[in-house]
Amino acid sequence: MMNNRVVRVLCLLLLAHSAFQQTSENTSSLRKKNENRDASNAAIEELKKQIEDIVLDLNLLKEQQALQTVCLKGTKVLGKCFLADPVKKTHHAASDDCIAKGGTLSAPLSGEENDQLSDYVRRRIGPNQHVWLGVNDMVTEGDWVDQSGSALRFKNWETEITLQPDGGRSQDCAILSVSANGKWFDESCRGERASVCEFNIV
Repeated sequence: MMNNRVVRVLCLLLLAHSAFQQTSENTSSLRKKNENRDASNAAIEELKKQIEDIVLDLNLLKEQQALQTVCLKGTKVLGKCFLADPVKKTHHAASDDCIAKGGTLSAPLSGEENDQLSDYVRRRIGPNQHVWLGVNDMVTEGDWVDQSGSALRFKNWETEITLQPDGGRSQDCAILSVSANGKWFDESCRGERASVCEFNIV
């Protein structure tokens, strides 16, 4: 009787041991599958990242090539290039056109840059022309800012004869006058003027 019990216990122990081994093997197999799946997912994510980086690099190259084309048509100055548009438009239309080309309306940052812009306009558009600047006080009267909304680092208002800017609320946009040696005047944004887009090349 005792022997039967011992045999049964031994059989149960053998069965339990066998089941435990099978469970361990299944768990190990599942763990390996999960590890393989994780490794595959990580490899896919890495490939996706590499593709995104390649697309970014390609877009950068396209931008640089477009800028080189723009600069070949225009002129390079101090880390920028200017591209004149002799077609007269409102300030907003001229600004939108520059943005569509990947630039902004020109806004000189120094006296030297202002002189270069004025000389470029004289050569490309004409000696008695006025061009829109990327400068306005549309948001707050008298607070002249560039197109990004930043305070101006440089101003070249005509102050000896006409005390610019003098137009009040009716004149919220700035022009550069070639005939006035590159001096700035405020003017109604609805007027139509030629323009120069600028593109950063650094």
